[in-house]
Amino acid sequence: MTNTVPRAAETPLPVVFVGHVDHGKSTLIGRLLHDTDSLPDGKFEELEAQSERRGGEFEWSFVLDALQIERDQGITVDTTRIWFKTAKRDYVIIDAPGHKAFLKNMVTGAASADAAVLVIDAALGVSEQTRRHAYLLSLLGVSQVVVAVNKMDLVGYSEERFQEVSAEIRAYLQSIGIQDQTIIPISARHGENVAGNAGDGGNTAMPWWVGKSVVATLNDFSHRPAPVDQPLRLPIQDIYHSGGKRILVGRIESGRLKIGDRLLFSPGTQTARVRSLESWKSGPRVAAAAGQSVAFTLDEDIFAERGHIVSSPGSAPTEANSLKVRVFWLDETPLAVGDRLTLRLASSIHTVTVGTIDQVIDVHSLQSSKSDFVECNGVAELVLRSRSKIAYDSYGAVRSTGRAVLERDNRLVGGCIVQERAEVAVRHNLTSVAQTVSVDERALANGHRGGVLWMTGLSGSGKSTVAMALQRRLFERGRQVYVLDGDNVRQGLNRDLGFSPDARAENIRRIAEVAKLFADAGFVVITAFISPYREDRNSARAIIGEGFQEIYVKADLGTCEQRDPKGLYKRARAGEIPEFTGISAPYEEPLSPEAVIDTANRSVDGAVGLLINHIDRAFEAKREGALATAGAAG
Repeated sequence: MTNTVPRAAETPLPVVFVGHVDHGKSTLIGRLLHDTDSLPDGKFEELEAQSERRGGEFEWSFVLDALQIERDQGITVDTTRIWFKTAKRDYVIIDAPGHKAFLKNMVTGAASADAAVLVIDAALGVSEQTRRHAYLLSLLGVSQVVVAVNKMDLVGYSEERFQEVSAEIRAYLQSIGIQDQTIIPISARHGENVAGNAGDGGNTAMPWWVGKSVVATLNDFSHRPAPVDQPLRLPIQDIYHSGGKRILVGRIESGRLKIGDRLLFSPGTQTARVRSLESWKSGPRVAAAAGQSVAFTLDEDIFAERGHIVSSPGSAPTEANSLKVRVFWLDETPLAVGDRLTLRLASSIHTVTVGTIDQVIDVHSLQSSKSDFVECNGVAELVLRSRSKIAYDSYGAVRSTGRAVLERDNRLVGGCIVQERAEVAVRHNLTSVAQTVSVDERALANGHRGGVLWMTGLSGSGKSTVAMALQRRLFERGRQVYVLDGDNVRQGLNRDLGFSPDARAENIRRIAEVAKLFADAGFVVITAFISPYREDRNSARAIIGEGFQEIYVKADLGTCEQRDPKGLYKRARAGEIPEFTGISAPYEEPLSPEAVIDTANRSVDGAVGLLINHIDRAFEAKREGALATAGAAG
């Protein structure tokens, strides 16, 4: 076949081919490649010769079956990508396996497709696996579907049989929301209605068919909205230090990026501008777009790490500690309420717990039911809860940050797409009320900016003692200051929380939100909490933002146990206090705190003196600029 019409200058359209094993999917792809003149020169002749040497009949599926195991067993075991071309455009075929045991590969393939070809054996009709594949297409947002009713030669090219199969699959597709569909009778083995012979009077086998061929229908399909036209999403992959620069790297999943852009880092509220786009092999860059990997520097040294999602402040992803997801479960061990999993979303990794299983969906009948378990290859809607805040989008808004994979014991066990939580939707209807007193005006009145000194350390390390002494000294110096102490907060605001890891995470989240309000009001807030987990402290840093200062109040376990001012260690050693930090629960030391106060070798006065000097550097250094700004505004 010769291409006489210039093809459109656009990216290839990704099309996933799915179908139950032995329904002829690989045969269709092989025939399509041949009939569109997309095979390498001599490939067809080579395969024919190999079949002759083997003493077997040539099969079009041999075009794809590059793995020996596939030829021997007659099934496709992994997702394969193949290029082909038509007069209109280029395509990339995503060949997804149809065998039930390899459904996880099918999910991976379909997730990146803009259109799909669903292959059904005309004799066998719509199988359970056909329905499962179609449901997955709907689940993953693939709405442009060609249904190829294959092997029409085995049913005598019966129009009646074609209409029976068509009616059944059409009703099912419409019931799951796939409206943009075309159903075509084909014989892949003989090439009928694959690339030609459709609707042109030349199909002697099926003269009753007046519709288009598979290729002509694919040519009518369109790309999804281009990622460059969507909101900026740039998951941070890593951070490097080179030549005195702190360089952030990642791949732009959607949107555009240029020098000077103001960026928001989620989860959290920290912002900074792009100072430069680094390039080692080519010339200077000033901009980049979706699909490109970038290395960039910022105009401020803010806290950023792998897993943060970069966006524009006006179009940020949602943040939540719980997500409602639709999951396709792939593990032989059923999924149950309370199971702990690893969620990988973009470059972020979160430990999540299955909070509720809201419904399990039968992909055959589309009936939903309540259950405490999700069996292998099951589809369910459920709620995942995380200690750390997760930045995400709903799958319908931004695909790259609206889908995730689930792991257990370092094994892939499921895939999911994120749906909007009810409480999140309510939050979207809330509007922040602007303060009538600005941050700079408060700094002018107080003589300093607000901020948070987050003291962390073992029980008995001296956090509360140092915090209270520091509060008195700062107050006497005319500072607006307040201490949030662990025991006091747990007697009021957080008295409903226990000491499990999840309860500790919620304790820290609430405290961070309160501390942020105090800091916004111009106070120097001193917190005194064990806060044993780095993940929780990082979450607090993300909530509070620029004014967060982590202070490690350091004392070894022996010193703390010797002090034991409340008798807690003695009780913990006696087994009276479960999950006591340092004894029966872990404490994760800060990796890079803003300051370390060693109370085992320093007096309270010495510790307070060091902290006052630190506060002067952290907050007072910014005062002159704040006063000038406020004065200019006045």
